Amino acid sequence: MKSNLKIYVAGHTGMVGSACLKALKLEGYKKLVYKKSSELDLTDQRSVKNFIEIEKPDIVINCAAVVGGIMANNNYPYKFLMDNMLIQNNLIRYSHENKIKKFVFLGSSCIYPKYSKQPIKEKYLLSDYLEPTNEWYAIAKISGVKLIESLRKKHKRDYISLMPTNLYGSNDNFDFNSSHVIPGMIAKFHQAKIRNSNYITLWGDGTPLREFLHVDDLANAILFSIENSFSDSLFNVGSGEEIAIKNLAQIVKKIVGFNGGVNWDKSMPNGTPRKLLDSTKFKNLGWNQKISLENGIDLTYKWYVDNLSK
Repeated sequence: MKSNLKIYVAGHTGMVGSACLKALKLEGYKKLVYKKSSELDLTDQRSVKNFIEIEKPDIVINCAAVVGGIMANNNYPYKFLMDNMLIQNNLIRYSHENKIKKFVFLGSSCIYPKYSKQPIKEKYLLSDYLEPTNEWYAIAKISGVKLIESLRKKHKRDYISLMPTNLYGSNDNFDFNSSHVIPGMIAKFHQAKIRNSNYITLWGDGTPLREFLHVDDLANAILFSIENSFSDSLFNVGSGEEIAIKNLAQIVKKIVGFNGGVNWDKSMPNGTPRKLLDSTKFKNLGWNQKISLENGIDLTYKWYVDNLSK
């Protein structure tokens, strides 16, 4: 069965896409399709239409997105909103029109309100205001979630949306000007260690609580979702464990081996004060994460060091 299924992984060079591709290969899937952005522009409607019509995959996994942290969202709002909507709309539309059997849409926990009840259930979507620092990305992803929901409702498509918590791992973006929390910290602590700095400066006051998931655990969740059919369209995917950013910094500092201090720039935004997903619905179906936070950060740091010169 696995050898017969043709699967297209959009965004295979990114953190999530590369982890997904690796997991699919390890699981024995043979007919895998993927294209670099230089070969297929996912923001171009005609290109995506022709590609889906020619390839006719059985499954489409949308790992492609324009991503980044608070600074990137603030600096490039138009790009975050427009490009993400173009990518997902093109892929979802032409998968539907070509009767693709299954579609997995990947979103983000930032789709939920800034002051959402905790832990966050799927039903809290659109119940309050978004976090302003990443609303551009969030609005794009919410529109994708609703597209998937509408296709299930109207056309009975076996399409689902997975909303992972904060991700990290191999092939992440480690540029601390545009990265997410863990890769940004890893890069800052490592560079400070190399320079023998006395301290590093991190954004905010360190009090926000965050949940993290290693990307390989998400890849296994994607595999779980393509190998099963569900009665709902939206599922949270998280570890169920939260940590204060200050405590996270201490873990990264220890793993990297930086001996200096940490200053917190309280003039910079904290973002959402707390974000913990309720992933009970998905876990009750049989999925669970395997990689602990410390082990995951250790694996990620080793990958970062090994790939610095590449």
